[in-house]
Amino acid sequence: MGRLFRWDRQGASKFTADFKQHLHTAQALVTTWDSPHFGDDLPLLAPQLRMIAHCGGEVKSRFSRSLFKRLTITNAAVPMARATAEMGAALLLYCARNVDFYRSELRKRSNRIYDEVHLQGSSESLIGQKVAMLGFGRIGRALVELLRGFDIQWLVHDPYAPRSLSRQYPVRFVGLQKLLPEAHLLVLTAALTEQTRGLLNGQNLARLPDGAWVINIARGGLINLDALRKEVQRGRVRCALDVTDPLEPLPAGDPLRTMPGAIVTPHIAGSGRRVREGIARVVLDDLERFFSGKKVENRVTTSMLDRMT
Repeated sequence: MGRLFRWDRQGASKFTADFKQHLHTAQALVTTWDSPHFGDDLPLLAPQLRMIAHCGGEVKSRFSRSLFKRLTITNAAVPMARATAEMGAALLLYCARNVDFYRSELRKRSNRIYDEVHLQGSSESLIGQKVAMLGFGRIGRALVELLRGFDIQWLVHDPYAPRSLSRQYPVRFVGLQKLLPEAHLLVLTAALTEQTRGLLNGQNLARLPDGAWVINIARGGLINLDALRKEVQRGRVRCALDVTDPLEPLPAGDPLRTMPGAIVTPHIAGSGRRVREGIARVVLDDLERFFSGKKVENRVTTSMLDRMT
C-alpha cells in the first residue's frame, strides 16, 4: 500500500470527528468487516471519493444502493470461496461418515461400539452418495470441484444459475419441493436475499427425510433457527452450522452449542490467515488498476445486488 499510495488507517467503527476529517480529502476507501455503514450522504462527507474497495464479499448492507452508481465499489469474494467450500467439504465428510456419533460412543465407559462395527460393519460413506445443495454460486461450484473424486450425485436448487452449468459440473437442477425429500445430506451455499431469507422454515424442514443433515456454510438467515432447534431436539434432523447470523456469536446458553446432533463452529470457513492475505492482494490489485486508468476486476454493480447477500 505504501508503495502505491499515501494512506492512513482509521480504526473507528463510527463516524468520529477525526474520521470525517480524513474522509473529506480521501479519494479511495478500503473497508473491512468492522467499518461503519456508509449512507447516501457519503459524497457530501467525502467529496473527492472515487472508489471503495471492500475486504470481503458482502457489500449490500454496508453501502447505500445509490453509492454503487456514483462510485466504483469492489469486493474481494474470490479468495473466500475456496476456503468456504473446503469447510463445506470437511463438514460433509464428517457428517456423511457419522463421526460425531462414533465420538459420542467412545466417550462412554464401554467398548460395545467396537463389537457392533466388527459384526455389522459401518454403512456410512460420501462416495457415490446423493447430496443436495441450495444455491450454486461461486462457493457451491468450488465445493463440487473439490469433491469431484467422490462421484457424488449432486441435486441443486438455484433458480438463477444457468442450466448450462450442468454440462460443466456433475449436477442436476431440480425444484425445491423435489429436492427436500431426497436431501439426506443438504448443504446451504445460497446468498441471503429477500427470496431466500428463512427458506428453511418449519414447513420445509419437515419435508427433509428422517436423520437428514443440514450443513450451513452460507448465511444463518437462510434457516429459521427456532424451527431447526425443535427438529434437532426431537432427534429427527441433525445440523452442522458454521453460521448462525443474526444470532452471531451464538449465545452461550443456546442449546445448539451442546445439543446431541448439532455441530456448531464459530464462522471459521472464510476467516483463515491465507484467505485474508488473498483478500489483501485482490483489494490492492483493484486499487492499482483503478488509479492506473484500467478496468477493475471485482466491481459490484446495482444489477448484481438483488442476487447477493
